[in-house]
Amino acid sequence: MSSTPVLPNIPVMVPWLGEEEAEAAAEAVRSGWVAQGPRVAAFERAFAEYLGVEHAVAVSSCTTALHLALIGAGVGPGDEVVVPSLSFIATANAVTYVGAVPVFADVDPATGNLTAATVEPLLTGRTRAVIAVDQGGVPVDLDAVRAAVAPRGVTVVEDAACGAGSVYRGRPVGAGADLAAYSFHPRKLLTTGEGGMVTCRDGELAARLRRLREHGMSVSAADRHASAGGANLLETYDEIGFNHRMTDIQAAVGLVQLRKLPAMVARRRELADRYRELLAGTGLRLVADPEHGTTNYQSCWVLPPDGAPDRAELLARLAGAGVSARRGIMAAHLEAPYKGSARVPLPATELLTRRSLILPLFHALTEEQQDRVAAALRAALG
Repeated sequence: MSSTPVLPNIPVMVPWLGEEEAEAAAEAVRSGWVAQGPRVAAFERAFAEYLGVEHAVAVSSCTTALHLALIGAGVGPGDEVVVPSLSFIATANAVTYVGAVPVFADVDPATGNLTAATVEPLLTGRTRAVIAVDQGGVPVDLDAVRAAVAPRGVTVVEDAACGAGSVYRGRPVGAGADLAAYSFHPRKLLTTGEGGMVTCRDGELAARLRRLREHGMSVSAADRHASAGGANLLETYDEIGFNHRMTDIQAAVGLVQLRKLPAMVARRRELADRYRELLAGTGLRLVADPEHGTTNYQSCWVLPPDGAPDRAELLARLAGAGVSARRGIMAAHLEAPYKGSARVPLPATELLTRRSLILPLFHALTEEQQDRVAAALRAALG
């Protein structure tokens, strides 16, 4: 008796990791130096060179990168920071870590990003910073947001968590920011397992951020061990710091991943274009490049047409067909810690968080798998 074969589930995301990363990590282990050390410094230099920026400071996550960036921007208790609600909750949480208040702004429904028009009405005398997110890898129009807040002396921090490999006005995303934060979580293109990076232009600020990531030490453990007579080199602690360090094992993986980043972006853009062809005529709107740049398609999100089944039903139908899609980006102002705190209506945010969904997209996705996703989605839409 014959039976229909059960096909394996298609995941939303699979990191592109291989033997080269495994060997790099193993070499770090064999070296005996596994904490923050020479490989972290090498990763910082390589990342700064890739972006074309002056300074890069490796940390344990993008959340800790945002935390340090806000401290570097002078944000503290009593200040307000304008943020998109349509973002992973870490964006808002980092503001609360420094004692400030996140003020939620709406987004452009086409890009999922803040705009000058959504930020300006929320500026007050207490506004100290804006966190502009490159949501799902789509570059935010940083220049427009910065121009809107510059007369007030407000700092714009770029949350480029998803942005490595995207391009803004001809430069890598984040390259033009005074302060930018990146994520190397496994759902991002470039991954170190966990990890992040802060970039900035000012050398004194970069030195301070390096101290703050290591408990405020005036001399890092790596520098102390590397120096002649280091055992007698005593560090001081001039301000309260944190344990936000990246390990050399993570940095070793990051160095390999950085070399692969252009190929990752090219493949994801190719797959996104193919989705666009496969889903033509369904009424779905698939995220696309804005006029001012190109996306790395860190997330391939789509907005179903009016009249489509609700998202929960679509996700259930896709799961039944072996396709692991996900809900779209969350809205922080609808979660318990921030519920009821929105000062203005956020219609675009609530539309996208309620209806959008994220399709499988990763480097090793095959055409056969992509055909299955598209067929399942067409069937789910009815």
